[in-house]
Amino acid sequence: MGRKLYVGNLPFSATEEDLIEKFSPFGRVESAKLITDRDTGRSKGFGFVEMSSDSEAQAAIDKLNGADYSGRPMTVNEARPQKPRNGGPGGGRGGYGGNRW
Repeated sequence: MGRKLYVGNLPFSATEEDLIEKFSPFGRVESAKLITDRDTGRSKGFGFVEMSSDSEAQAAIDKLNGADYSGRPMTVNEARPQKPRNGGPGGGRGGYGGNRW
């Protein structure tokens, strides 16, 4: 089991410090990262927490998955590796076609 956890369905008011506080009773929190919108800086409502051991991560999942966080049931599970992104429109070659003189 990995020690990196996905934490979802968070209130937009949540902070990384809040995540550390919520997860600390289950062990040492190595890192906490909220994912934010690139343009607005506003939280996207999910993030990642890395615990120092597999057993601590499992204890956090067991106790916090479905737990209430400001009226919302948190989703806590093992983080999956990020899938590679394709280049999107234009095949990742700059997005413009045609000859340029």
